[in-house]
Amino acid sequence: MSKVMLEVKELTTKYITRFGEDVYAVDHVSLKVEEGKSLGIAGESGCGKSTLALSLMGYYFAPLHYTSGEIIINGRNITKLDPDDVRKSVLGTEIAYIPQAAMNALNPTQKVINIIEDVVKAHDSSKNKKDIYDLAKKSFEVLGLPAEVLQKYPVELSGGMKQRTVIAISVILGPKVLIADEPSSALDVTSQKMVIKMLRNLMENGYVKSMIFITHELPLLYNVTDDIMVMYAGQILEKGSAKEAVFDPLHPYSKGLMGSIIVPEAGLRDVKLTAIPGVPPNLKKPPAGCRFAERCKYVRPECKASVNLHELEGGRAYRCVYSEDELREAYKNGH
Repeated sequence: MSKVMLEVKELTTKYITRFGEDVYAVDHVSLKVEEGKSLGIAGESGCGKSTLALSLMGYYFAPLHYTSGEIIINGRNITKLDPDDVRKSVLGTEIAYIPQAAMNALNPTQKVINIIEDVVKAHDSSKNKKDIYDLAKKSFEVLGLPAEVLQKYPVELSGGMKQRTVIAISVILGPKVLIADEPSSALDVTSQKMVIKMLRNLMENGYVKSMIFITHELPLLYNVTDDIMVMYAGQILEKGSAKEAVFDPLHPYSKGLMGSIIVPEAGLRDVKLTAIPGVPPNLKKPPAGCRFAERCKYVRPECKASVNLHELEGGRAYRCVYSEDELREAYKNGH
């Protein structure tokens, strides 16, 4: 059995507005990532994906606040650690984060090598410049980045090169878990392919032990991750293998998400595009039952009262009042 690199148990985090209102952007989320595995998290904008990423890193800065749950990284529950301990002994070495809009994450006034020096010395002040340069050069070359990038300022790099440089810096200390928050967004197709190839190489070469890949493009995850979780309004609505989530989604929201995207994969090219009506619920006052109920064409009265979590064989699960057979029958009949 593979070692569990990251385990999250019933994690709940919230934003507190300037009016004192609680917005639960991550609501009782549980997940597990094993060594050598990658997990994709998909969902539309505003569903809580990036907030979940920040929460897993322990980035609790107002207005984001930790409420409850556990985040266990390589056997340590970081919710029990002092923020300074998390910064010194966890971030960068145990878990690392590629932020959304990573192209803007580099200090424009410093060369890349100077940025790397700051990162490394924050964890090991005994490292000298030559050691850091040798480490950076080796890492960059292994990841397909020319060593001369180290002597450049961010403004001298293209968008795709900036993105790949941020990824290289994020894993310079060999983290056990890497969280990539929409790392291929805002890039052209060629740059996207290079970034995805780079992330795969990180896993294959052992630079990172496991990975979480976040995106709103569910089909993209089929080519990148082993498993997929679908997130909506702060909750996980479905989880399963990448093949199951893309080619055989169970939850009506997952099915709607797949139906709203043009997909090049064989077997999905002829699927008729459909829109998901309505808007997500207000998380200041989330509904009592299924949070997707108001937008679901399969809704029935009990959906608005409660919701069941069905756990199937192989680790697959979905949150819905319908049984698996009832869902498949409804999809077959078109209602």
